[in-house]
Amino acid sequence: MSAEATRRPAPSLGQLVGRLLGETRQLVADYAELTILDARRAAIRLAWILGSVLIAAVLIITSWMGLVAAGIVFAWGQGASWPIALGIACLLNLVAAAALAGFTFKLAKELPFTALLRQLRGRDPEPPQ
Repeated sequence: MSAEATRRPAPSLGQLVGRLLGETRQLVADYAELTILDARRAAIRLAWILGSVLIAAVLIITSWMGLVAAGIVFAWGQGASWPIALGIACLLNLVAAAALAGFTFKLAKELPFTALLRQLRGRDPEPPQ
């Protein structure tokens, strides 16, 4: 075989445009998938944040109720150990609520769609957590 027989013909303009459209469609599909994954991740984080806030609210309310009950019991029967027990329970609830608030703030620091924004800006992906 001669060199001319093994040489490929140059692609036509129609073939080049077809390839360009195919690559463009694939690129758009990849970005759409990344957007969906980022949206799913943001929704999960939002659910965790809302759940944490709800639990913290319950803990704060029960702490308040405990403080009120401790004050009433202490006022009526000085010397009883109930006020101390209720006060300790209140403090423990407040400590738990503070820990949960710290967890919530940690979750809320990372903005949604960071992977998509990194990709659009041409930055390297972060390692998985």
